[in-house]
Amino acid sequence: MTENAFEQTPPVTQSVANPLQLTSMLRALSAKLRTVALNVSRDLSKPAQGVTGLSLLARQSRSALLGARGRRLLRGSLLGGAGSGAVMLTDSASALASSLHTLTPGQLLLNVREMGLLGWLVVDLAINWLGWAAAAAFRTEKFYDLLGSASFLTLTAGSLLTGGASGARKFLVSGMVAAWAVRLGSYLVTRIAKTGKDVRFDDVKDKPATFFVYWTMQAVWVFVSLLPVLFINGGRTAAPLTALDAIGVLVYSTGLVLEATADAQKSAFKSRPENKGRFIDEGLWSLSRHPNYFGEMMIWWGVFLTCAPGFSSPWHYAALASPVTVMLLLRYVSGVPLLERMAEERWGTEAAYQEYKARTHLLLPLPRMFKDAHTS
Repeated sequence: MTENAFEQTPPVTQSVANPLQLTSMLRALSAKLRTVALNVSRDLSKPAQGVTGLSLLARQSRSALLGARGRRLLRGSLLGGAGSGAVMLTDSASALASSLHTLTPGQLLLNVREMGLLGWLVVDLAINWLGWAAAAAFRTEKFYDLLGSASFLTLTAGSLLTGGASGARKFLVSGMVAAWAVRLGSYLVTRIAKTGKDVRFDDVKDKPATFFVYWTMQAVWVFVSLLPVLFINGGRTAAPLTALDAIGVLVYSTGLVLEATADAQKSAFKSRPENKGRFIDEGLWSLSRHPNYFGEMMIWWGVFLTCAPGFSSPWHYAALASPVTVMLLLRYVSGVPLLERMAEERWGTEAAYQEYKARTHLLLPLPRMFKDAHTS
């Protein structure tokens, strides 16, 4: 993070045409995000169905962590980027927008750099809000994942190019994120090109206001996930790599291989006509019901562990929100619960599926050593 990240944005000579309108829009967005976060926290408070021993442990942990205080922490983690950013956004975004027509690309990057984290939040929101405008107009979800990946790549490359001193750590962590974004983005874009739709958006792509929340939450996910890399790339000094960094790289690499392998196995399974309507029970999926999500969690823990030795301020450890938020979202909000519910609706009456649930972990791709008495 740049040393002057929290300095006041330099004054500009031209004002925005409708500053009150921009302020009103940002306040409405902040209120909408708060409502979404409250709904998420209520869902997290509901009892979860225990399906494995790991699930039972997670449920007990959730009871302790997601009380009133825990839910407030989770809301802060989810909305830390957008919630606080929306309050700070008005003056800085207005100053930036008022001078856009006179700025060269180099000057624009310099202004973003001077704004620090807030500047990259503005860029992140701009990409996703413009994406929402086009998607809402055409009532399509086909480039949602494409622009999500583009957001990761833009913020990573931009912060690397405009950061302070260069160093091996900056190039390493930026390369880690870029490799993940290109791999996952190409997989998701190819998948939607083949299927022609994404069931997540069936009920919202015709509702612009609700669709806007989805795009905004994607921007929040991008920003919070990238916090460790933004801190490293924005630093004026670069801490050299040490042998301990191999731990973070190993965790990241293992997660990337797991996720890529699980996605490839699932694509191959679905491509065979005889498997139409069946649940996958081969490869990594014979050991875990969500090995790709486990790999995703490992990826962001690996990125954080590789960034952490280069942090130059205690404040930078707020980037712990990155892997923690990814874990909470996938395990309790948008990942595992949704797919488990869909699977139960499709195959819950099949004895083969119940047997599959009984012998596989929810996340961890390892053979079960014993039958879980808590498995339904």
